[in-house]
Formats: sequence, C-alpha cells, structure tokens
Amino acid sequence: MNIITIENIKKVYKIGTQEIFALRDVSLNIDENEYVAIMGPSGSGKSTLMNMLGCLDTPSYGRYEFKGVNVSKMTDNELARIRNKEIGFVFQTFNLLSRSDSLHNVELPLIYAGLSSGERKERARKALESVGLGDRIHHKPNELSGGQRQRVAIARALVTKPAIILADEPTGNLDSKTGEEIMALFNEIHSQGNTVIVVTHEEYIAKHAKRVIRIKDGLIESDAINEERIIPLAESKLNSI
Repeated sequence: MNIITIENIKKVYKIGTQEIFALRDVSLNIDENEYVAIMGPSGSGKSTLMNMLGCLDTPSYGRYEFKGVNVSKMTDNELARIRNKEIGFVFQTFNLLSRSDSLHNVELPLIYAGLSSGERKERARKALESVGLGDRIHHKPNELSGGQRQRVAIARALVTKPAIILADEPTGNLDSKTGEEIMALFNEIHSQGNTVIVVTHEEYIAKHAKRVIRIKDGLIESDAINEERIIPLAESKLNSI
C-alpha cells in the first residue's frame, strides 16, 4: 500500500524576476515498510524533496498524497499536525535541547500531542530503553557521546509511533564505527515494520537501504532496488515501544 504518492511535483523559488527550479517534475511512490535512500550532490534538489516528504514545505505545482490524503493544499496548522503525528524526524545535528535531559527531549513531541505528563514520561522512557539508553534518561546532551545523542534523537522520532521515519544525513556528525551502529538501528527499526527514508550524499550510507532514488538537477536520475545492500553486523537494542 502506498504511503506517499507524488505526481509531477515542481518547486520554484522566485528571485526578483528570475525563477529557480529546485524540483522540476518529480513523480514517485513509496510503500509502507519500504527502506528508501534519497541521494544527490549539493544543489541537486534532494533537500527540497525531503522537505516536501516531511511536510516542511509545499510544492509550487503538482500533487502530494500522504496516506491517500492530498496534502499539497493543506494549511500550516494541518501540515503541523501531520508532522507531529505521522513523521518522525532525525537530523544530522541532533536538534536536542541542551539544558534538558534525554527524557524531556524525547517527550517533547508528546507535549504537543496533548498527552498527560505520566503517559508522556512512560512512553519516552520506553523509547529510550528501545534504543539502548535506559540508563541515560536523566543525562543532558553534553553528558552523552555523539552516537548517544543521535539515539536520543531517534527515540524522539519513534515516540509518537509515526508512519514514517525521515532521517537527514543521520551519520554526518559521527565517526564511521558509531555511524555503522546507527545504521544498524535504522535497519532494526525497518525490520519492525516502519517506513524509513534516509536522505544522504554518502554512497556507503545509501547502500543500507533497499531502494535508492538518485536526484540530479531537480529530476529523478534513477530509482532502483539496491542489489548490493549492506546488512549491518552490529546488533541494536531496539525493542517494541
């Protein structure tokens, strides 16, 4: 079943009288429980496409359906509801609150969802335990390693039980060994039935996905099943939340 359907999407930025096409004519489908990598060099349009998929931006032309609903014309408030409930974001820079501990960082999306304090904390605790950080729930970001910070960010993405995990260069600030551990965690997240979309410019990271979409000059250059997929050897500690 399609979770995302994009038809003839274009994104145009106007600078004075000049029009800059970030996306020219993009169409694609992503099914439930797919593991997709979106690749492209700087300026290719992959970040713009990621913003579209994550409902952080809307297309200038074309249609975007999320779980069968046309989001292309939604209001900002409607888009915010989808981002909060349906999409779990993981960023290269972690985007954690420096003065808050892991538990509070993870429960933040649940505050916006209107859950009670007790339920928020319980779900946040379980999410942290699921990524192997049950003993770090009261540690602040500066008391954690880079890999641990990214695990906190992944727990935060998982805590709302979203339809999609959308990761933007998730290993960009990590060493290769820690990056491999994080990719093992994404593999485990996918194996439990989640749809995972990773945006990257690194070939090695893209090889972890089952499908690779390559973007160039605002167009899809190729879209193919990954025949040389890497299955991470590292064991994650992901449990059901």
